Amino acid sequence: MDDPRTLVSTDWLAQHLNDPDLRILDASWYMPDAGRDPKAEYDAGHIPGARFFDIDEITDQRSSLPHMAPPSEKFISRMRAMGVGDGHQVVVYDGAGLFSAARVWWTFRLMGKTDIAVLDGGLPKWRAEGREIEDMPPVVRDRHITVARQNHLVKDVTQVAHAAKLGLAEVIDARGAPRFEGSVPEPRPGLRSGHIPGARNVPFGEVLNPDGTMKQGAALKAVFEAAGVDLSRPAITTCGSGVTASVLALALERLGHRDWAVYDGSWSEWGMYDDLPVETGPARKG
Repeated sequence: MDDPRTLVSTDWLAQHLNDPDLRILDASWYMPDAGRDPKAEYDAGHIPGARFFDIDEITDQRSSLPHMAPPSEKFISRMRAMGVGDGHQVVVYDGAGLFSAARVWWTFRLMGKTDIAVLDGGLPKWRAEGREIEDMPPVVRDRHITVARQNHLVKDVTQVAHAAKLGLAEVIDARGAPRFEGSVPEPRPGLRSGHIPGARNVPFGEVLNPDGTMKQGAALKAVFEAAGVDLSRPAITTCGSGVTASVLALALERLGHRDWAVYDGSWSEWGMYDDLPVETGPARKG
């Protein structure tokens, strides 16, 4: 099931590790309360040749919202400095298994770059298999990169509000059920609890196997259908800040769903506006 445009296995990466046009990115990122430092962990040990992709820095820092998608010019600048450019096959992984790497996959897709895949199971699976780890930074040469932003892959708050009000798309929320239902406070202060009216709830962990790899085929499709998602309709994925929404976007892409977008601001944005409607309680399945 290896697909260099969506998801590849640790076996695939091991076989291609020395390909001259392969570029590997460590995109580890954790919630603030996890107590983990992704850059320090990268420095201590990473997949050979990996560069560190800083999700909190390669962002639109003009926005007060966390790690919003970067402007094209900033993305180009950072990728050139990292030696990632045109003609490269990119594989991105993270230290959680399959979590923040999907956000970087989506960012590349947003920039019109399709030769990018997430490492299925990430660094934990790679380590568990006893594969090579190094602590030296790679030798980087500047590489030209061109982008063509795909605006249909991202939605802003106005577009999401319009789609939700008129029922133009399936809004799929990747947060856990307690946060979705509004029964626990949000981890970011100042946000209301609950969800976008009419949204479906597919906690991102439900699309994963116990080993952190993504479910496949019928098993993956069944997760969305059990949540009441009509996979024939356009989809907008959302979460707390756009990270795990990207996991659901990757899952939809794996299922052959091509009409999807990520709500970049997600609940960090929706939850702070008192004039936007909020629902609480379990998702409606019908």
